Amino acid sequence: MASYKEIVTKAVIGKGKKTFTTTQRVTVEPVPTTILGCWIINHTFQGFKNGDKITIDGSYDINIWYSYDNDTKTEVTRQTNRYSETVNVKKREDSDLISNEEIIVQSLKQPSCIKAEIDNGAIVYTVEKELGIELVGDTKVKIAIDEEEDPWDDIVDDVDDSTIQTIEDEVVEEYLNKEE
Repeated sequence: MASYKEIVTKAVIGKGKKTFTTTQRVTVEPVPTTILGCWIINHTFQGFKNGDKITIDGSYDINIWYSYDNDTKTEVTRQTNRYSETVNVKKREDSDLISNEEIIVQSLKQPSCIKAEIDNGAIVYTVEKELGIELVGDTKVKIAIDEEEDPWDDIVDDVDDSTIQTIEDEVVEEYLNKEE
């Protein structure tokens, strides 16, 4: 008859991912003629519990390279964007045994500028990012214990008496006493 033991361990109790798309507008001087490039650097973020939801606060720097004066000169505008996203991560377990939840946020797709255009003298750009969230918490696992010990297996050597006799016959005892 098996008995049961409970093991307390950390486990992923909730997991999800979400894609976020935001559009921003920046007015620059001089007025741009053409967008030449847009890149994002220095993405940082942190998640924390806010009631039953997870809030992710983060920021990134965006650099937009553009031309002006009828495409004869260029300039780069830099801007730091801060964001706060709230998501609802569904727990995989509906148990009261879970405590001490830890939130792990990963950037599954780094923020990237998917569209940048000039609209009435201002630059309008769209940024897309994908974040993955895991909730890790203490939980109990119940396992069945078989208290009967498995029998020991006999170890059988492949060496028999004839093999030992062959080895003894082939050993040259004078080898060690031989002088060179």
